[in-house]
Amino acid sequence: MQIDRNTGLVLEGGGMRGVFTSGVLDAFMKYDLYFPYVVSVSAGACNGMSYISRQPRRARISNIDYLARYDYIGLRHLVTQGCIFDQKLLYDKFPNEFIPFDFDTFFKYSADFEMVTTNCLTGRAMYLSENQDRQRALDVVCASSSLPYVSKIVQVDGIPMLDGGIVDSIPVLHAMEKGFSKNVVVLTRNQGYRNTSKDHKVPHVIYKNYPRLRVVLSHRIEAYNKQLDEIDALEKAGEIICIRPQRPVVVGRMEKDTAKLEALYEEGYALGEQFCKDNL
Repeated sequence: MQIDRNTGLVLEGGGMRGVFTSGVLDAFMKYDLYFPYVVSVSAGACNGMSYISRQPRRARISNIDYLARYDYIGLRHLVTQGCIFDQKLLYDKFPNEFIPFDFDTFFKYSADFEMVTTNCLTGRAMYLSENQDRQRALDVVCASSSLPYVSKIVQVDGIPMLDGGIVDSIPVLHAMEKGFSKNVVVLTRNQGYRNTSKDHKVPHVIYKNYPRLRVVLSHRIEAYNKQLDEIDALEKAGEIICIRPQRPVVVGRMEKDTAKLEALYEEGYALGEQFCKDNL
């Protein structure tokens, strides 16, 4: 695929499986490969921010090295902060102190970078960008990656939001609607994967003020598997190129085993590097 002004980059989420994406993006940065448009979801949005700010290995350090050091996933954070991830560390200490985020470079390129959130009032996806306000940029990426049930609802522009993956886990159709006829899609599951769990109706006592959110949560698995079918069809038709793990992924959404994370990162890096060699 020739990368040109009509080529978009789509980044799936997947919690800690996103280390695969951070490996792919680090390889892209090594080869100075940047796309004219990027749309990202959840962990993909977190990794995408470091890609847009041109900071190689930043996402890898936060996802692997600092996980071992700060242990920022756990039930104690759910009790103390209302989120299973330590959000104070991830969205304050990390970008502002420990691994300083290059906001100036990010804002230079972020007009063409969108992060997907779920509007809790409407149950629909929102595609947000930010190229001026530091706190709003952090709020958007926090909302995009705030998993339902184990994260607090995040307010952005006065609207309650949660993880974009609830309604649009792989926003390639949105990229195409934006005019990007060719897309590279970075996935965090192997080819052929389908979620074999069953959807269940969300009781009205959960998210009782957000009936539309309950509806989409009740059909989340069905919607995700349908998107995977669409991805396979687009890939077969030659309209997209997918970069995905080559084997079933043993890394869980909230994985804490850094050896597993390191192996998945290295696989992503190797596949990203091969993509650059084949297409640049």
